[in-house]
Amino acid sequence: MLIDFATAKVKAGNGGDGCVSFRREKFAPKGGPDGGDGGNGGSVIAVGNENLNTLLEFRYMRHFKAENGKPGAGNNQTGRSGNDILLQFPLGTELFEKTHDGKTKIADITAQGEQIILASGGYGGKGNTRFKSATNRAPRKSKPGTPGEEKELEFVLKLMADVGLVGFPNVGKSTLLSRISAARPKIADYEFTTLEPMLGVVKGENYSSFVMADIPGIIEGAHIGKGLGIRFLRHIQRTRVLLFLIDIASTNPVSDYHKLHNELIEFDTELGRKQHIICFSKLDTIPHEEWQQIQTELKKLFQHDSGLEVTFISSVTGDNLQTLIHRLNGLVSNAD
Repeated sequence: MLIDFATAKVKAGNGGDGCVSFRREKFAPKGGPDGGDGGNGGSVIAVGNENLNTLLEFRYMRHFKAENGKPGAGNNQTGRSGNDILLQFPLGTELFEKTHDGKTKIADITAQGEQIILASGGYGGKGNTRFKSATNRAPRKSKPGTPGEEKELEFVLKLMADVGLVGFPNVGKSTLLSRISAARPKIADYEFTTLEPMLGVVKGENYSSFVMADIPGIIEGAHIGKGLGIRFLRHIQRTRVLLFLIDIASTNPVSDYHKLHNELIEFDTELGRKQHIICFSKLDTIPHEEWQQIQTELKKLFQHDSGLEVTFISSVTGDNLQTLIHRLNGLVSNAD
């Protein structure tokens, strides 16, 4: 199950208190101060983990607390610092701090092993040794440790893929992904079969490969939350190339393309600037003798409308799948 949104409260450890102590040895009954400092509190740290692809852990645990620092002791012993707590996040997770005024983005986890401090531990307090001076040889004061930071956070996962599959419901996106990768999404002949994004690794040429993301079908108004809407549109924000998939049986394919493209732009204008391919699916649903005529007509239609080249495939028979992979692999390789 893909969990791509979660909230949690994190609390860093408090610093340990400084110690008030004096040397009491056989030949130094009135020895000077020897109170040690307290240890620092542990921090809460986010760590990028490329082996994760969901925020499932945060669905069942909502509170995380690092260890407090230990207090100082006599004989100038510094207290042990508290252990940090490491929270593992899938790559592509955005981290926000929630406040009364809204929320502020504090980090974006994009690399394996990347570490971001979410809440810093408190500092250990000073022992009375620190307060010794020429005029105060026996200070009886120390400082307490400072409290660790406490925050309420929000986590949003945006899948990191090279190619994003875009199309209306039931145009064959899941079937295509299952044919050209090892992904096994649910496939059925009704709308919204796909209820969560799926990732698949596609083998290109010369040992290259790219990751393709299949998101649930888009409908008009998706950018304002209609259908499965905004929850899944964000998963194609990080993609480098878009693949628009249109049913070859569509009565108005140019309109379908513009509706899809406009939904993306309304959600995020940057999506409108991404390189993309227009591909017609379900070529096997029309008689073979009509293939050439229909392809010629659709090529002319899109050339006249937007000057874009179109591709035709059948995920059932495998026709032109290698041609499509070649085109996508070339665009991904040259993408910024």
